[in-house]
Amino acid sequence: MFVESYRGSILESRHHVHAAVVNEAGELVAHAGDPDLVTFWRSAAKPFQALPLVEDGVADRFGLGREDLALACASHSSEPAQVALVRAFLRKVGCSERDLMCGPHRPLSEAVAKDYETHGVRLTAIYSNCSGKHTGMLALAKHHGWPTEFYTRLEHPVQQRCLAAVSHWTEVPAKEIGVAVDGCGVACFALKLRSMARAYGRLEGPILEAMMMHPELIAGEGRPCTDMMRAHPGRVITKVGAEGVYSALLTREGLGVALKVEDGHSVASALAMAAVLAELGLRPQPASLTAWPITNSRGEPVGEMRVNGGLVQ
Repeated sequence: MFVESYRGSILESRHHVHAAVVNEAGELVAHAGDPDLVTFWRSAAKPFQALPLVEDGVADRFGLGREDLALACASHSSEPAQVALVRAFLRKVGCSERDLMCGPHRPLSEAVAKDYETHGVRLTAIYSNCSGKHTGMLALAKHHGWPTEFYTRLEHPVQQRCLAAVSHWTEVPAKEIGVAVDGCGVACFALKLRSMARAYGRLEGPILEAMMMHPELIAGEGRPCTDMMRAHPGRVITKVGAEGVYSALLTREGLGVALKVEDGHSVASALAMAAVLAELGLRPQPASLTAWPITNSRGEPVGEMRVNGGLVQ
């Protein structure tokens, strides 16, 4: 499977896609490229980093609702309503923005980014797409009586608890999981694609429900994760990760999916995931994800990106 970029009618570049589709029994039922490719899960691991909030009783203790749990799984667009909900989440767990150790960055939504630039909004840690995840980690620390200072360090009990959750749900021993530092400063995990897909195929309970009920919080308006989930309500959850990573769960079929675009191209990964979901029976996919226009500096269409090839079953 490739995502190909055409300028006019001429192929200009090609992005190689590796993917794994795993059933409820943990069996590989379809793939593209190398399903055993080892790569970092990046933000697609967020639901499993959030699971200790449920498993350890954190959500019950602090009265966390579905919106809070969805934000803990999110790579949100920094929309004003999303930021307001993260502030409320922080208050519930007795923390403030000063406790967040994720750095600020330009919003992932181009529309939101341009709006904030126009209005001179000062971006702080709470505007990070990972602020919900970090708030969940602060809540986990508070619940267990662990220090909230430096909760991002790999040796901190919060990060070790998240590693244990990833190990449990992927069924990979912790010592075999590669660990490094993610873009927001916390641990990220290197695994085989089929192991990532296995974890998504097993996902259940309040975290799954929160993601299904609040696709608008998992990403945001005009973002692929939100658009794919809205296209088939209750049928699928999708979660993007940096560097061309995507994961998904088809809820009725019990199929977990994980893919990686080898060169890390983010648009290509969204197009590839939409194509995989369509091949697995979730049709139609949003029109914006069947082909991606390539424009020049005047905004005129001069080509497009589209998927070539499919899964091996």
